[in-house]
Amino acid sequence: MFHELAQTCRLSPDRLAIYPSASIRDAWEGLDEDWKNGTLELGKSYLDYIYPQLSAKDYLDYFYTGNRVRFEEKYFARRRALDALVLAECVADTGEFLNDIINGIFCICEESGWQLPPHNTYIRDTPPLPLPDSGDPVLDLFACETGSILATVSYLLGDKLDGFSPLIQERIRRELEARVFRPYLERHFWWMGNGKDPLNNWTIWCTQNVLLCAFLADIDDTLRRRILVKACQSVDYYLMDFGEDGCCVEGAAYYRCSGLCLFNVLEILNGVTGNHFLSLYQEPKIQNIASYIMNVHIQDKYYANFADCSPVAGRCGVREFLFACRTGNKNMAALAAKDFAAGISETMLLSQENNLYYRLQNAFSIKDILSAAAEANSGPVSYPDIYYPSAGLFIARDDVYFLAVKAGCNGESHGHNDTGSFIVYKNGSPLLIDVGVESYTKKTFSPQRYEIWTMQSAYHNLPTVCGCMQKDGNAYGAADVQTCFSGSCCEIQMDIAPAYPPESNLLYYIRKAVLVKGEGIRFHDSFCLQDNLPGSPSDSHVVLSFMTYERPVLEPQQDALLFHIGDKGSLHISGGSFLRTETIPITDQRLSVAWEHEIYRILIWALDDEIDIRIS
Repeated sequence: MFHELAQTCRLSPDRLAIYPSASIRDAWEGLDEDWKNGTLELGKSYLDYIYPQLSAKDYLDYFYTGNRVRFEEKYFARRRALDALVLAECVADTGEFLNDIINGIFCICEESGWQLPPHNTYIRDTPPLPLPDSGDPVLDLFACETGSILATVSYLLGDKLDGFSPLIQERIRRELEARVFRPYLERHFWWMGNGKDPLNNWTIWCTQNVLLCAFLADIDDTLRRRILVKACQSVDYYLMDFGEDGCCVEGAAYYRCSGLCLFNVLEILNGVTGNHFLSLYQEPKIQNIASYIMNVHIQDKYYANFADCSPVAGRCGVREFLFACRTGNKNMAALAAKDFAAGISETMLLSQENNLYYRLQNAFSIKDILSAAAEANSGPVSYPDIYYPSAGLFIARDDVYFLAVKAGCNGESHGHNDTGSFIVYKNGSPLLIDVGVESYTKKTFSPQRYEIWTMQSAYHNLPTVCGCMQKDGNAYGAADVQTCFSGSCCEIQMDIAPAYPPESNLLYYIRKAVLVKGEGIRFHDSFCLQDNLPGSPSDSHVVLSFMTYERPVLEPQQDALLFHIGDKGSLHISGGSFLRTETIPITDQRLSVAWEHEIYRILIWALDDEIDIRIS
């Protein structure tokens, strides 16, 4: 698809000029006044900024402790400071920010490696090396992104930098040549793809940023064409790992560095070839990839989350809006515009964004997206009920309830052992939840990954059977998945027994979930163990977990268990006996973004081989 078009495209003679450089004053002076004022204020807060030192000791900290946050805080602070200063100078055009900009450029150019410590390896899934080799750069997500930041700086402020000293842009070109272009063309990193091995968001995220480096920096067309052709081949490999349904198996948060990077790749390619790739926006798979983020949106800040995804995946913004416009999805454009406006304090400046090009894109789209938001407020966004067979993701909703169920398998990228788990929201508030993932450490992507509690099936809305949790890997997943969307009734049924190891003694475990619109949600579990005849009691071999955000309070009932989940809703369980409720404090920084207080786990013994659950 992409690679074929790359063979016949003609490059525009100039650099990528979708957005104007700082020298085109009319364009910058016509930007949104609130954005300009906020950008100047943010930029001034970085005047005389002392860029955090990054030493070998900082790099080794991850190697010895597994903590990646301490290094990343310094690393990304440098880039966000430079971004803020550059945009402020583009607005002010006074030169007052230049000294701090030049200081930031040289600080970043003098880093021994642009890759993060956990990514400091040349071969996929091998332990990272303790220190970077400046003579043999690794191209990871953030090395590519760092290159794109410097290329964007060069594009925006090239005239001013040259007026100060030609050595600045020469330094940027030299670093891009050594750290991006040469390794990109001469080495094969796994994320580039080969048509056989599985890929993930790395492929399109890295490719986007390499293209930005190539078409924003001042390099010759021969080099640009070589990069474009290789990039298009990688995009085709990336798309091979998507089902036709366009589901992002890594979740809503990863859509921002997956589907939206695909969008920017298309924008860049069209921008430098006179819209040679424009027809691809009408491809069904690309349209489905675009609309995924709308389909998994619940309400306000919440998204359906499975795997390493938080339910608070970030506000939609201009990239979602522009992708929706390009693909003709009016509902998604309305959602993106309304969400942008609802989170304006977060979305206006993107002050926590590392990618300077995204912030530039934001600046020149704000007027359009705010205008669309004003129009969109006149009516609701229409969401579909949907099943994504490529990932086994089922979503149904009505005016009160949102239900998402995960079938699929336990071998997906960034996956958890969560086959058959579900989440339920009522009136936009979390009722039964997927916890998400803690801050990444060395253990997160190691053979010990599934020792982490958030990855385990026992901390999802799932049963533990004969003391066994689910296992990880493609071999462990749902079987006999059936879905039905018929008028007011949406349902999914599957056998989750294959997600458990043989020692669980499961012959089958059928889980059925039904949303009847206007009435509520019901679940029915039935199972059989090898040492029990069908229909005979299973004693205490099966313990069900239910994860809740609000404190559950048990109200005694004659024939069932009734839990009030805070004041948000109720959980009715027939066929089970109450074991205990656990309180789980939220102390991790990443989890605390979604969960502002402790969460809870209800444990229920299965009394026989069937259990009914009703949400009200």
